[in-house]
Amino acid sequence: MGALSGMSQDAGVRDEAASVSAALRAAQDGDEDAFRLLYRDIQPRLLRYLRVLVGDEAEDVASDTWLQIARDVATFRGDLDDFRGWATTIARHRALDHLRRQRRRPPTGEPFEALVDLPANHDTAAAALDAIGTDQALALIASLPTDQAEAVLLRVVVGLDAKAAGQVLGKRPGAVRTSAYRGLNRLAERLERLEQLQQLERLERLERLERDSPGVTQPSPSTLREVR
Repeated sequence: MGALSGMSQDAGVRDEAASVSAALRAAQDGDEDAFRLLYRDIQPRLLRYLRVLVGDEAEDVASDTWLQIARDVATFRGDLDDFRGWATTIARHRALDHLRRQRRRPPTGEPFEALVDLPANHDTAAAALDAIGTDQALALIASLPTDQAEAVLLRVVVGLDAKAAGQVLGKRPGAVRTSAYRGLNRLAERLERLEQLQQLERLERLERLERDSPGVTQPSPSTLREVR
């Protein structure tokens, strides 16, 4: 049953990709419904990426990104993966423009270049990021050095392969793989520490409940022996 379920999921993913690929071609011919399907496919990925780069301004930067995508989509050449990489490149350029404008104004928060270098095994981190909430996952990624944060975002969040991610960042695919690997290792360490802290907090809450609950007494060892 597990193998059949996996095959069914794989088929579903392939069908969805084929549908979006067809929408890309139709959107280039001016089909507005097809363009909306493209938007629904990539907008959530772009927003997660941009939220790490520009924080609360992600929606505005995404809007600027889609204005350029809508203007230039007819001239785009490539397949669906190429389109996702192309759209992400536009989003990154708009984000960097936004950050440059921010630097000309009085600072209101930490810029992307000043992300804190926190310490964090590769598959473990990717699986854990899928399991926790989006905001927490993005906050953890944002705690990485800039090159590692962007590599993890492009590979894990946006879903680009190393070649496409390298084109977005202007780096070789091997360099992107290395940054993503190091970033995911750092995240795995950080997630393990968080899990340990959460377990300690749960134990402390249980101990407080036991101490503070009126009329509740712990059974004596002799009582436990009688129960057995």
